[in-house]
Amino acid sequence: MENADEKDMLKSLGHKTVYRSDYAPEVLETFQNKHPEHDYWVRFNCPEFTSLCPITGQPDFAEIRISYIPAERMVESKSLKLYLFSFRNHGAFHEDCVNIIMKDLIKLMHPKYIEVTGLFTPRGGISIYPYANYGMPGTEYEKMAAKRLMERE
Repeated sequence: MENADEKDMLKSLGHKTVYRSDYAPEVLETFQNKHPEHDYWVRFNCPEFTSLCPITGQPDFAEIRISYIPAERMVESKSLKLYLFSFRNHGAFHEDCVNIIMKDLIKLMHPKYIEVTGLFTPRGGISIYPYANYGMPGTEYEKMAAKRLMERE
């Protein structure tokens, strides 16, 4: 896909920002990885992530860290920002948020490897730091995911 064609396909980048009021995976967009022949890491930090406790409706705050090794497609950063902001009024437990984000990004771009960590601020004196990862099945990345998961503290 040519650059001009790809630019025309992106709906968020370069356009007026419309913030969604609830969970909106449909805002996620991708673009072509121009360097699929070698592995490299892409990392996003969202230090202002907010979701709602599904029981109390109270806000939960976190830093969400997303790291991945792209295959053919990559997530466009503005669409990722809008997607993460769409959790602001969404009721989900911390562990659910991390797994939902990871699964949506896997479905979107089919990365070789991805990991998502949520560093949630304390509630009731307890911090929760859920971590989820995935490696493309049948590849060295699947083994990498298992190893990294077992080595987490």
